Amino acid sequence: MVVTLDNTKRQAIAMELADLKALQELLIANEQKLLPIAGSDTEIQNRLNDFLRDDQENLNVINGVLGKLDGGSVQPRDTMDQYIEQVKRLMDGDELTPYQKFSAHERIKHQTVMTGLIVHKASQTIEDNELKDAIAPLNQVNFKNRAHQEQLKGILEVLGTRELTGKDPDQSVWARTQDAVAALRGVFDGLTQ
Repeated sequence: MVVTLDNTKRQAIAMELADLKALQELLIANEQKLLPIAGSDTEIQNRLNDFLRDDQENLNVINGVLGKLDGGSVQPRDTMDQYIEQVKRLMDGDELTPYQKFSAHERIKHQTVMTGLIVHKASQTIEDNELKDAIAPLNQVNFKNRAHQEQLKGILEVLGTRELTGKDPDQSVWARTQDAVAALRGVFDGLTQ
């Protein structure tokens, strides 16, 4: 009974890993499409190139983990395939602005982070050291994806401000201080209401 339950849990984790792999491949495809959109903004292009390099490494790690877990035979869910096709269609089309495309990419990065974290947490609940050892490399993937997510927020701030005003946002220390004060004011206002 315990072996069957553990095998069922391992299969569920492998399925989630297959979805994670599909998301990681989508991130790579998106970044390749977003590079030309960055235009002459070398800062954004440099970050995207860094993301691409890291995401290729992340994909290799995920493939290695999947290989250890089930030989890599598990496929992503049909719903994940449908979701990815929809995202690709939007990224290829001209319905979304550059800001919206980068925003969609940031949400996918968030989904990838959360999927990786859930796989890690789920592996901790199963008393299977082999599984835990196989999943351990995902920590580096989760860390890199989380760092990318934060950097994407900065890119969104720049692109969103440009789209709305035609100007770059103020990135000075004083502007950051004002942003922090405004955030704190929002917290305190929320507490007093």
